[in-house]
Amino acid sequence: MSNLPLNSVEDRLYVLRTRWEQYVAEGRFEQFIEFAVAVNSLAEHFNRLRLSGLVRLCEGLENAALTRLGDSTTHPLGEQEVAALQRQLDTLLGSVSTSRPPAPERRTDEAPVAIADIDWIKPRSVWLVAPTEKREMADALARQLQYFGFSVCDTPWSGELPRGDMPLAVIFVPAGEDTRPAEFAFIGTVRAACPASQLFYLGARSAIDPIVALMRAGIDVSIPAEEQTATVLNRMLDLVQISEQEKYRVLVVEDSRVAVALIQRTLAEHGIDSHAIGDPATLLDALETYRPDLILMDMYMPHFNGVEATRVLRQMGDYAALPIVYLSGESDVGMQVEALRLGGDQFLIKPFNPVLLAAVVKTKIERFRETQRSTRLDGLTGLLNHTAAKSRLQTMVSQLPAHAALTVAMIDIDHFKAINDTYGHPVGDQVIRGLAWLLKGRLRSSDLIGRYGGEEFLIALPGVTPEQARQVIDRIRSDFAALPHAHPGGALYATFSSGIASYPLVNTAPALTEAADGALLQAKRLGRNRVERAILQ
Repeated sequence: MSNLPLNSVEDRLYVLRTRWEQYVAEGRFEQFIEFAVAVNSLAEHFNRLRLSGLVRLCEGLENAALTRLGDSTTHPLGEQEVAALQRQLDTLLGSVSTSRPPAPERRTDEAPVAIADIDWIKPRSVWLVAPTEKREMADALARQLQYFGFSVCDTPWSGELPRGDMPLAVIFVPAGEDTRPAEFAFIGTVRAACPASQLFYLGARSAIDPIVALMRAGIDVSIPAEEQTATVLNRMLDLVQISEQEKYRVLVVEDSRVAVALIQRTLAEHGIDSHAIGDPATLLDALETYRPDLILMDMYMPHFNGVEATRVLRQMGDYAALPIVYLSGESDVGMQVEALRLGGDQFLIKPFNPVLLAAVVKTKIERFRETQRSTRLDGLTGLLNHTAAKSRLQTMVSQLPAHAALTVAMIDIDHFKAINDTYGHPVGDQVIRGLAWLLKGRLRSSDLIGRYGGEEFLIALPGVTPEQARQVIDRIRSDFAALPHAHPGGALYATFSSGIASYPLVNTAPALTEAADGALLQAKRLGRNRVERAILQ
């Protein structure tokens, strides 16, 4: 199991139980390290799935294990310490079992469904806890959540908890500015009953003390009073729009086969792909073919050392920002500082702690990928930004086969300035994100969707005729007009106008954008909230 990629919660639970059982039976230090690594891997997986209650239980178990890590002379642990860890492990496994929805019964005559690639199937139900005096705002939020496919269950403060599957999230709307003792108690009750759910609190004061108190009670996300529903819906939709990223890739430059085996096993247990080379002379070829997110670089190797290899890479534009982590038995601090000064990002001493190695690798890669994404994606919507959208459209047009169809549309939210002026920019941002989510939900993965600027969007639909595109966009326009955008005073509604142009009638990317923009202006002149096709002279 340790050499296989971990694709699901069940895989990680199996590894965790097995590692613990092996340690209890034999008591070897290396087995305890592997147990700690398995706990960390499960915590990271729950964190990616945003199952905050389970993350908290994993972290508690991990901290308890690390405090008892010691070295080979402190193992096996005594009976009392083993029993204490066993109780924490049992609590975690019990919470996982009760938090997962039961598998549906299948008739014997039905063909079995392949489930190897199915991971944690999260419910779309939401509990909304609100007092009577906040009913209007809560109802507006509930309508918006229902529009995006959530099942909302109204729950009174201190009332009986709903029966059935655990919710994806629980949203608390307090009666007043300060949280009352009874409200803290009820939050704790919900936290204990819903360990895998995300708990939101609307209306928190923007001060550290009250937010810390809410966190201690079990709240995961405290949303300040001035933001309220404009933010909570963003976070709710983010919960169900989690997609597994492309696997992290690590290039291991190490001439010791034993070290390579240990490194690759540690990375594999955390779902990280790796490729190893023993000769740094082949480094550039490996980088070109493997395209890693990070290099684990041994300091001392044949031909030249890791610092010299790093200095070469830092002179190449493609690899100037690629994270490089040194692995070495070098304990001289001055040497370590010099190695970092000459281009490295971090220095780990051999023999390394597997938990620390995995944490460093994941943190460095996450920051590297976030930096890469930030140059192409719009921060508010997650869509391609202006520059990336234009570049993608240029590529799509250049790669079109002969006689192929491609329709481009420009979309602009009507009277958007008035929305910002009347309701504030957080609500305006929510309107923009609402349209972005509709576009992503209604269009195909092969379609181009970009935020062109402000409240304007660019989309491109390959293989779609102008009339087909007009029907698709008009249906989205109708859906968007019916979408309630919640705010503290209730809900508002917005509309958009659109213009479309098509290839090959217009045969370059800039001309398509210009023609679609002209049709958009015509839609606005004709009264807005409509879709118009470009009229070519």
